[in-house]
Amino acid sequence: MHPILFKFGPISVHTYGFFIALAFFTAIIWSSWEAKRLGENPERIMDLGFLIILAAIIGSRILFILLNLQDYLEHPINMIKIWEGGLVFYGGLIASILTALWYLKKHRLRIWKYGDILSPAIALGQSIGRVGCLMAGCCYGKETARPWAVRFTDPQTLAMPNIPLHPTQIYESIATLLIFGLLLRLRKRKSFDGQIFWLYIALYAIVRFIIDFFRGDETKTFFHHTLSLTQVLGIALFLSALYMLWSLKKKVTNSRQ
Repeated sequence: MHPILFKFGPISVHTYGFFIALAFFTAIIWSSWEAKRLGENPERIMDLGFLIILAAIIGSRILFILLNLQDYLEHPINMIKIWEGGLVFYGGLIASILTALWYLKKHRLRIWKYGDILSPAIALGQSIGRVGCLMAGCCYGKETARPWAVRFTDPQTLAMPNIPLHPTQIYESIATLLIFGLLLRLRKRKSFDGQIFWLYIALYAIVRFIIDFFRGDETKTFFHHTLSLTQVLGIALFLSALYMLWSLKKKVTNSRQ
């Protein structure tokens, strides 16, 4: 598509980096507004958001490098070229959760309530960030003859050039936007703290599991080369989400008896 948004003399602004920055900014602004609506200190969200951004970038980059280790061993300087694309969401999610847990425990904040505040914003940010993936050509799909296939013609694209591919970036952008809309609708009807967060984890795990079957950049290394690492992680997170939803609901039910 358009890996370079614009050039200013010798400086190039990459479209991927622009949309990732826009995604983080939008997510922090929305979650700050949501925190204020719920009577929480929005400054806490700002502080936590900054830490989550760092953790998400580092974690998602590390996992991407590990999944493509041979390429980076041959060209180690490329490890720092994050602006060109190359993040694996689950790596960032795990790093972000660990960082958030540390911050929330340190400041004695309600973990699951803040998880509910942040999770719709994460889905919204994902929807925006995947537009950046489309522009850069990363996270591309398999070859297809479908009429909605996309072709990447820019010589700097990360996708296979001039081949009709599944627009997996668009698939995920639409799916996460729908998740955001659903969580937005359900957040005022939740029956216990943590419900929205773990529902987000379950829904995204399902979406990512399905979309990965259409991905052309994912290496299938599990179960007779049918599943990718992100799909296996998705299964684990989905089962964890189901357990946590059951456990938290049971705890609330028992406390009311």
